[in-house]
Amino acid sequence: MLLGAPFQCASDPDPNKAREESPGEALYGLAAQFEKQGNAQGREDTLRYLITRYPKSRFAVMARQDLEQMGKKP
Repeated sequence: MLLGAPFQCASDPDPNKAREESPGEALYGLAAQFEKQGNAQGREDTLRYLITRYPKSRFAVMARQDLEQMGKKP
């Protein structure tokens, strides 16, 4: 059975097969960048946009939690 399995070895990843970020993931990452920069308003605005634009995204759930932790209403 193992002989039929493809041989796998370490190699450079193929950029054509790279996993793309979802829009929600990208926006959540942007909000994290704003937080690192100390830009609280930019972070809040981005989290709110994420929730509004992609409400069913798992990142929207995380954005709501972040806003609550910030003492803001989601």
